[in-house]
Amino acid sequence: MLYEMREAQRAVLTPLSDWAGSMSKLYVNPYSPLSMLPFARRASAGFELLHRLGKEYEKPEFGIRTTVIEGQEVTVAERIELSRPFCRLLKFDRMLPKALSQHHDDPKILVFAPLSGHHATLLRDTVRALLPDHEVYITDWIDARMVPMAHGAFHLDDYIGYAIEFIRHLGPDVHLLSVCQPTVPVLAAVSLMATLKDDNQPLSMTMMGGPIDTRESPTEVNNLATTRSHAWFENNVIHTVPAKYPGVGRRVYPGFLQHAGFVAMNPDRHLNSHWDYYQDLVRGIDGDAEEHRKFYDEYNAVLDMPAEYYLDTIGTVFQDHLLPRGLWDVRYQGRTIRVAPEDIRGTALFTIEGELDDISGSGQTRAAHALCSNIPAEHRQHLTAPRVGHYGIFSGRRWRESICPQVGEFIRAHPQRIGRHLSAAA
Repeated sequence: MLYEMREAQRAVLTPLSDWAGSMSKLYVNPYSPLSMLPFARRASAGFELLHRLGKEYEKPEFGIRTTVIEGQEVTVAERIELSRPFCRLLKFDRMLPKALSQHHDDPKILVFAPLSGHHATLLRDTVRALLPDHEVYITDWIDARMVPMAHGAFHLDDYIGYAIEFIRHLGPDVHLLSVCQPTVPVLAAVSLMATLKDDNQPLSMTMMGGPIDTRESPTEVNNLATTRSHAWFENNVIHTVPAKYPGVGRRVYPGFLQHAGFVAMNPDRHLNSHWDYYQDLVRGIDGDAEEHRKFYDEYNAVLDMPAEYYLDTIGTVFQDHLLPRGLWDVRYQGRTIRVAPEDIRGTALFTIEGELDDISGSGQTRAAHALCSNIPAEHRQHLTAPRVGHYGIFSGRRWRESICPQVGEFIRAHPQRIGRHLSAAA
């Protein structure tokens, strides 16, 4: 019923938002007599704010058309490498000229975007910073309300299956980078591949701000998951997709609930941000106003998660802590396999945390080192980025100028599997 009420609200707000957007333009259009009124700029700003508060935010584009390599602008084409019911594997194909042909040998990196409410485009800055020196792929998760029921359920085990399939597809020379939530299933995927002695195990895995062990420095996100029962989540936040979408009848954790949770974590910050936006519009500070639009176009665009996957994650990661306790069994290709990170020997490990991260607390990602005990110490590295919050780990100036270069150095320090490297050295 809640989903239907949300859709009814959208039906009311959409024409109001469209009207407010039109009125905003009338008060600033030089050919409109309304623009001559003394309060025109304030009226336009007010209508613009009303428009943005009421509009529906669709999935943004990555919009990465070019990159710069050795001072030369290079065209980038976004291609679908693989397509599956719940995810597309995208490649950002660099159209390298002959003068830059040596960059065809740049390291191959697979970026695992979170399936936690926002679209993969949230990692646009991550991809953009990696492109000059890497061949970049990313998981583009599909809004569950757009997936027909005929494709069945999607569990956390299925996420791991997708991860293994994508890693195998890209071959044994791939490096992995997982941001936030996917650090857990990606570590499980690499563990299973190691247990099965798969020849396509990745060269390295970089894990950023993820809930490997949420018993370490628990945050408000962790506390919410532990103070409510599994049944409470199933009964209160799981809803059914209504008839207007292809996924009609599918049980999901709606994106609008996740968005409400995001906002509730820092309501004052968002209130102040929108007030500042209004003031910028009144004063004609177009640059700051445009930055606000870009941020909230991304932040307000959310997707529905499959109910099975969401509930599995709540139970496995946040309530039962099965990974750090060594008790996680995964169903894969008809077999039940215990997740054993200690089996990983040939894949290097780099963990990154933000000093000010209020979503994945200090030590939660670093816990991967204790679990991956058989990766040689010289092939493991950790970074705590000073004065960096959760989003700053993978986006913004500190990511581009400090964190990304260190990721690149770590990747280039591991051009082959650890065991092969040691054998060659011997």
